Amino acid sequence: MIVESFALGPLQTNAYLIMNEARSQAIVIDPGMGPERLLRRVETLDVPVQAILLTHAHFDHMGGVEAARKAWGCPVYLHDLEADWLTEPRKNGSARWPDVTEPLTTDPAEHALDDGQSLQLLGVTFRVLHTPGHSPGSVSFHYGKHLFSGDVLFRLSVGRTDLPGGREADLYDSIRNKLYKLDPEVRVYPGHGPQTTLGFEMANNPFAPAH
Repeated sequence: MIVESFALGPLQTNAYLIMNEARSQAIVIDPGMGPERLLRRVETLDVPVQAILLTHAHFDHMGGVEAARKAWGCPVYLHDLEADWLTEPRKNGSARWPDVTEPLTTDPAEHALDDGQSLQLLGVTFRVLHTPGHSPGSVSFHYGKHLFSGDVLFRLSVGRTDLPGGREADLYDSIRNKLYKLDPEVRVYPGHGPQTTLGFEMANNPFAPAH
């Protein structure tokens, strides 16, 4: 599996272009605001995008969905607890920060995500982990030694819980009882900032140590 990352928009949100080894199929996780570089890369590679997966529906993660849908004609996957966030600027947060963005909307997701769900994409199986805390419908996507954690777990940090629907107890439960149960060698691709591994975070994360 080939993973390319793009830090997009004013909040430098990590969007991920994931391809099979033959570069004949792709999926995208979290096409954020200002997705032009991502769109150009997909066009240059001439690779069909099978799906857009959203770790959650905050504006900086869904800001490029409208443009991506038009360019690729593929379905969007999102947890049902945030089903109406794509159509509601107050819920996705874009109406709360007018100095950062205009109100953002797009059509609802075509597919709902749920905890433990298996997604057959790129010829492999991605497992959906419901990891609330940063937002009620936050999910992480796990395949082999790869984990796309959205805004749940960062290198030496964790997601904020002071936004509507956030809950600190849920966040730490998600990290310790779901993410830290995976192989410590799993590489973490977060929603912001550099990559890390679960083992490094278990040993060094000051906000969410393993014990």
